[in-house]
Amino acid sequence: MSAQPVGVLDYALAAAQGIGNLLALYRTEGAGNHRSVAEILGNSLIYGTVAGVAGLLVMTLIYRRLGARLGGKATRAQVVHVLAYGSVPLAASLGIWLLTALLAGEAAFVETPRSDVEGFVVLLLHLQFISYVLLLIWSVVLQVMGFSEIQGFTTRKAFWLWVSGQIVAFLVSLMLALAVDVLFPGLLLHFSPQR
Repeated sequence: MSAQPVGVLDYALAAAQGIGNLLALYRTEGAGNHRSVAEILGNSLIYGTVAGVAGLLVMTLIYRRLGARLGGKATRAQVVHVLAYGSVPLAASLGIWLLTALLAGEAAFVETPRSDVEGFVVLLLHLQFISYVLLLIWSVVLQVMGFSEIQGFTTRKAFWLWVSGQIVAFLVSLMLALAVDVLFPGLLLHFSPQR
């Protein structure tokens, strides 16, 4: 697989990860209190797809440069494959999100379920959250193992590569958000899940 060029499946997996991550953001922000499920799913589909693919490209650049600085030998296609196929568990969590949204409705996207919500729905929401966290951990493990293999690193060094890449990505996104907020005041509030 690592010798194959980047394909549609890589981008589809990145898009699914972006959609799932945006749904998780909507849940933590309690968007179900003031948005419909259709609006949440529609926004997640549009913005999550763009964010997932853009995130794949940015993270590829970050991990390729960090890996090269640490003496790694991976190509761009290999890094894309590791990031995309390492996100398969998160793409699977998208199916769980959709099923939960169909069964629970707006309750799937509130931070804390209301007291009048049925016990089954509360149990479903807890199971959904636990499954998302476990699938996220599994995704990290797959990416670390993939970096270890393609870069020729020990697992420990590959883990620190992954952590370093996450820190760099966080700092880049923070600086980008600050720049957008300075250049276009109020724009980020327009896309906020709390709106």
